[in-house]
Amino acid sequence: MTGLPLEGVLVADFGRVLAAPYLTMLLADLGADVVKVEQPGTGDDTRAWGPPHAQGEATYFLSVNRNKRSLALDLRDPADHARAVELVRRADVLVENFRPGTMDRHRLGPAAAQALNPRLVYCSITGFGSGKGAGLPGYDLLVQAVGGLMSVTGPAPGQPVKTGVALVDVLTGLHAAVGVLAALRERDTTGRGQLVEVNLLSTLLSGLVNQSAGYTLAGAVPGILGNRHPSIAPYEVFPAADRPLVVAVGNDRQFAALCRGLDAPELAADPRFATNGDRVAHVEALAAALTERLRLRTAAEWFTVLTPLGVPCGPVNDLAGAFDLADSLGLNPRATLPGPDGTPLDLVANPIGLSRTPPRYHLPPPRLGEHTTELTAWLDSPGTPSTPDSPEDPI
Repeated sequence: MTGLPLEGVLVADFGRVLAAPYLTMLLADLGADVVKVEQPGTGDDTRAWGPPHAQGEATYFLSVNRNKRSLALDLRDPADHARAVELVRRADVLVENFRPGTMDRHRLGPAAAQALNPRLVYCSITGFGSGKGAGLPGYDLLVQAVGGLMSVTGPAPGQPVKTGVALVDVLTGLHAAVGVLAALRERDTTGRGQLVEVNLLSTLLSGLVNQSAGYTLAGAVPGILGNRHPSIAPYEVFPAADRPLVVAVGNDRQFAALCRGLDAPELAADPRFATNGDRVAHVEALAAALTERLRLRTAAEWFTVLTPLGVPCGPVNDLAGAFDLADSLGLNPRATLPGPDGTPLDLVANPIGLSRTPPRYHLPPPRLGEHTTELTAWLDSPGTPSTPDSPEDPI
């Protein structure tokens, strides 16, 4: 595989579940050689997280582990531990998301690893940091609760709801990727690696953006608004004749266009709705007036009428509808790889577009320990190249 931005970067991936594997998959898609270290017999926890399954593997595991090699090592076994040490010695990046102290007990913590390899970028992902929160378990649902996300998510006050996906884990993996790339760039100048630390709670507080800033800057503690926005109106879900429809008006010009599309000039002339601030102040009256009109047509009809006027709107799709939309827009949302039994696996494509060196997909998610033999031989052989042989022809 040639011509990729991270070609030649070797990643020792001790991560599991979601945040760390998502990070290392992004790096692998961009050309990094990712060696996924797994416990023999069980492997990554998500291998058992099903249904659903595809070709004998949990789709949860398949979703974040393409373009990697699986190396089964028992870190309590002296021979396997020696191989892990050699992998760290050769690696450019180490990623782990164990509880703080776990890697230290295996003599592979940040200080020990960087003593072995001063050029190593060591990325540690935790739930609540490595200080006073080190002993707390870092699960996405828990962080959504204690980190405030559930306090602003739900149908009504007093009814907190989690997001439909482990969003905090995904955001943490993305932030970790930025940190790793920044550390690699700095290493290009200094020749030395550094420790990159990312935790779920800090990531969520940053990811709450305007809600967090409303608190830190103005002392505002937001509550649950259902599908409404605290600062914009109309910006919510309305019932159309057949199914829910989102209307996301972001400025006065768009609101005027919405009123034209609804054939409701009286709404545009109503002083209660003259500006965005006015509309937020009178959101209940506005929602009632819009609901009365939007119920008269289907979501698809309103999309056809309002979109040409520049009004952001659309139906609430399920995942099938979402992929159909992406396909119709030419976004190519799937990455197809041969699965364990040789038949195609349709995975979700990397969303990053690069004009000269786009992401490539050359290895399906590995079976547990699939590459142990070749990687063990490589690690046991002194004087071998810094990375094992890779398939030459990317898919």
